[in-house]
Amino acid sequence: MKHIDPVQNLFYQKLGELFYAIAAADKVVREEEFKMLKDLVLSRWIDIDDYIDSFGTDSAYQMEIVFEWFDYEGVDAQECYESFREFMLEHQELFTEKRKKLILETASKIARVFSGINKSELVILSKLDALFKKTSKN
Repeated sequence: MKHIDPVQNLFYQKLGELFYAIAAADKVVREEEFKMLKDLVLSRWIDIDDYIDSFGTDSAYQMEIVFEWFDYEGVDAQECYESFREFMLEHQELFTEKRKKLILETASKIARVFSGINKSELVILSKLDALFKKTSKN
């Protein structure tokens, strides 16, 4: 059964914000980066839970919507990362080890898709990895 949960929808929106931050770290979001996100939403994210938004659409699509909107608006990558970080620290219970692993995998694939990981992307990926390690249950 599908469930509507505003916090879970916000979780996916914040992931869209994070993935946009990685793609925009070098000040240029490329079509390949957005396409990679879309491919990963379909192949990896759709089936991990049963949350839907208020329109009855799988909540995972919120990642694409936010990513595309932020790209259109030209939002600052660092601000997006900080917003994600704050959300993550406030809602650590949403960030299971399984989800963290998939987030890191998705982030890495987005960063790699266009000529490998550049320095700006590497900085954000390193911060994300450190954040997840800091908040992991031992």
